[in-house]
Amino acid sequence: MKAALKLPRISMNMEEGTITAWRKQPGDAFTRGEILYDIETEKATLEVEAPCDGRLIEILVPVGETVEVGAEVCRIEGEGTTR
Repeated sequence: MKAALKLPRISMNMEEGTITAWRKQPGDAFTRGEILYDIETEKATLEVEAPCDGRLIEILVPVGETVEVGAEVCRIEGEGTTR
């Protein structure tokens, strides 16, 4: 199943985050729980895990760009996710 992953809300006050690193590149395979990318918020730097086994299809938000919570950051092909 193909799906777009969105920037997650890590805390109640989080409104946006900045992508600081992509750990995978388009075409790379990943397993559930593996780190896909890092984000920085006002209060913390966090690692975002893959919700399923799959493959990264497309990066929509480049490193250094700040986006609102809920914005699509990448597209994946994987098993059973609509996150």
